[in-house]
Amino acid sequence: MECEWKPDEQGLQQILQLLKESQSPDTSTQRSVQQRLEQLNQYPDFNNYLIFVLTKLKSEDEPTRSLSGLILKNNVKAHYQNFPNGVSDFIKSECLQNIGDTSPLIRATVGILITTIASKGELQNWPELLPKLCLLLDSEDYNTCEGAFGALQKICEDSAEILDSDMLDRPLNIMIPKFLQFFKHSSPKIRSHAIACVNQFIISRTQALMLHIDPFIENLFALATDEEPEVRKNVCRALVMLLEVRLDRLLPHMHNIIEYMLQRTQDHDENVALEACEFWLTLAEQPVCKEVLCGHLSQLTPVLVNGMKYSEIDIILLKGDIEEDEAIPDNEQDIRPRFHRSRTVAQQHEGDGIEEEEDEEDELDDDDTISDWNLRKCSAAALDVLANVFRDDLLLHILPLLKELLFHPDWVVKESGILVLGAIAEGCMQGMIPYLPELIPHLIQCLSDKKALVRSITCWTLSRYAHWVVSQPPDIYLKPLMTELLKRILDSNKRVQEAACSAFATLEEEACTELVPYLAFILDTLVFAFSKYQHKNLLILYDAIGTLADSVGHHLNKPEYIQMLMPPLIQKWNQLKDEDKDLFPLLECLSSVATALQSGFLPYCEPVYQRCVNLVQKTLAQAMLHQSQPDQYEAPDKDFMIVALDLLSGLAEGLGGTIEQLVARSNILTLMYQCMQDKMPEVRQSSFALLGDLTKACFQHVKPCIADFMPILGTNLNPEFISVCNNATWAIGEISIQMGPEMQPYIAMVLHQLVEIINRPNTPKTLLENTAITIGRLGYVCPQEVAPMLQQFIRPWCTSLRNIRDNEEKDSAFRGICTMISVNPGGVVQDFIFFCDAVASWVNPKDDLRDMFYKILHGFKNQVGEENWRRFSDQFPMPLKERLAAFYGV
Repeated sequence: MECEWKPDEQGLQQILQLLKESQSPDTSTQRSVQQRLEQLNQYPDFNNYLIFVLTKLKSEDEPTRSLSGLILKNNVKAHYQNFPNGVSDFIKSECLQNIGDTSPLIRATVGILITTIASKGELQNWPELLPKLCLLLDSEDYNTCEGAFGALQKICEDSAEILDSDMLDRPLNIMIPKFLQFFKHSSPKIRSHAIACVNQFIISRTQALMLHIDPFIENLFALATDEEPEVRKNVCRALVMLLEVRLDRLLPHMHNIIEYMLQRTQDHDENVALEACEFWLTLAEQPVCKEVLCGHLSQLTPVLVNGMKYSEIDIILLKGDIEEDEAIPDNEQDIRPRFHRSRTVAQQHEGDGIEEEEDEEDELDDDDTISDWNLRKCSAAALDVLANVFRDDLLLHILPLLKELLFHPDWVVKESGILVLGAIAEGCMQGMIPYLPELIPHLIQCLSDKKALVRSITCWTLSRYAHWVVSQPPDIYLKPLMTELLKRILDSNKRVQEAACSAFATLEEEACTELVPYLAFILDTLVFAFSKYQHKNLLILYDAIGTLADSVGHHLNKPEYIQMLMPPLIQKWNQLKDEDKDLFPLLECLSSVATALQSGFLPYCEPVYQRCVNLVQKTLAQAMLHQSQPDQYEAPDKDFMIVALDLLSGLAEGLGGTIEQLVARSNILTLMYQCMQDKMPEVRQSSFALLGDLTKACFQHVKPCIADFMPILGTNLNPEFISVCNNATWAIGEISIQMGPEMQPYIAMVLHQLVEIINRPNTPKTLLENTAITIGRLGYVCPQEVAPMLQQFIRPWCTSLRNIRDNEEKDSAFRGICTMISVNPGGVVQDFIFFCDAVASWVNPKDDLRDMFYKILHGFKNQVGEENWRRFSDQFPMPLKERLAAFYGV
């Protein structure tokens, strides 16, 4: 054995001095400490000093020793592979010797250090670690047992996969039975560690645990009423996870488990109550939910409703007593990063605007500044999902409670009632309809409650009923609701402003052109809010303006509206620097506005276009620098480029041909060529959307690049990246319409992939529709090349296009299919019924297209003869038969 390492006294003093300084609040001191630490990392035995301070230097105060260990942990994370053997061995042995330090802080620090070394791939190279820690569990000394368990819990959290792999000779076969023995230990801290360790292996259905699943569940039941909250919390967490993966084992005890969880959801320790409340959320996703829970609804409903009240601590944290805070600037840390949703091209369907497959965004995020998830939110979310399971059956239990809550004199209770009403809106909508004529006016009244927290939740709840409001005559509910919501947008409380702006955006989406009569009034308010809002709410205001533009479209294009709206937007646009992330929501907003205003946007278009091109160019240049010299230059934030490309798409779509001169005077096509090959899918997605829009707006500038662009489009027909693939497909279709027969040399680059995609199972609807349209368009311009494959795509082609509205894209696609059928009639014979169905989906095709349909239908009928045609058309559903007879006389 080499002789024990000893620190040099002077070096030790230097490091202690550093550790002391690093606890100073002064940032410049902090910075110089960081630099000196980096320099010290050049010395191989610097890390020996750090472990020495942590484990041996008992004369120092604990925070300093712990800090030394945490700095060592960061070094392990960054440079462990460069540690000399002597150093890493010294650190490992010191850790194992000191895991039982008398100080809980030092034990925890050693545990963090151990798991960090273990997760650097060192579990294999430290074979004695797990056996040693398991052995220490049996120590008579509490500190040693607790320290070892703390370390094991961290290792189970960080390295669960490796522990359950062949790499380590399956240590869990020994560890899990060992952990189970400690469920009955006399120390609550140790019982809690033991459950937490086993809990890491439930979701992955780890074999070693599944073998002992019954004793595990029995042990959990034995601890169900443990006096230690941390133990009860871990029991609840285990049961929630078992519900997902081993429902079969819980079912025999389900009645008792539900009774138990009802109690725990009311636990006086909020952390336990929150874990227990997750049970209802998880149960709602299981098919057995209805049958196992229906008998308990009358008990569960009041418990969840009760959990939806703000706790006293929530109110303090939310500054619920401060009514007016509009003049107080926002704390920059509170502003969440926004995610830009890149453009995806979609088809319009029968009976509605664009069908977006979006996640519901009106989740219960009315108080997103407190620690994000709490009992109130969890209870509300649980009520929401249960309302979706039980539908109107839930109302039997809710309505009696609601009456009492909604008119309660205590604002906290009344507020929770309004939240309940919003939470059940989706699931219980049908059953609520009879009550809405009196509830909606009551809620509109609550919008002017004297408590800000009541006003803000009311905004949200009303937005959940916006669909119903819009379905009624506008003067009864829509007009008063809009009038009051607009007042709330100008509330003197920031939380209310935010809630009102979000609610108004939802109302805009539902009401669409119903809002046109009130536009002047709405714009007045939104523009006034510009001068009033602090930073965070400005970002939401942009969204409300963008949504308004999307909802009313060209109705916004009136000189007086443009005069109100554009100056404040352009003023913000000029204030913001190119590096400012606030550009994202502003660019998104301008994109919607440009699309709505069309020619009305012309006066603003040049500077906006120029800046977008610059943003793309800057980002690409920065990315090149980063690639060639990663140490010198950091990677750019590509969102700037994505949002800029999307705004350029908006301009091209809104301005059409008038964008031609701007394109002519810029290098946008060169930049797009680079963007289309970017590693990041969202960049490619947005550049293909822009390619399609420029193809429609000014093809003369795109055409010279087609030979370069087409191979790239072909390689991006990869359905793993749905949105990239979708936009590339759409762009190919737009290009083929412009190219006409000159598309011929490029067909082979794309056709096979398109046919493969249209036949893939589980392809999203939007992608199927765009693929069908593009195949149809390729067949329209180059029928000889595409028609031979007709039989391979005709059936999914017909089924994916029968539901979209009559429009230009559908028109060109169907012309293509008819042309191909005339070239290769045999390709459609087996699936002719699908073609008939697709033809019948047209409401009013143009005359020459109707003639094409007529010729094909009658040609087929004459080919097979009266008798066979009658037999064939007897298979048609009645509505199809009637439509074809009425429109085409077959």
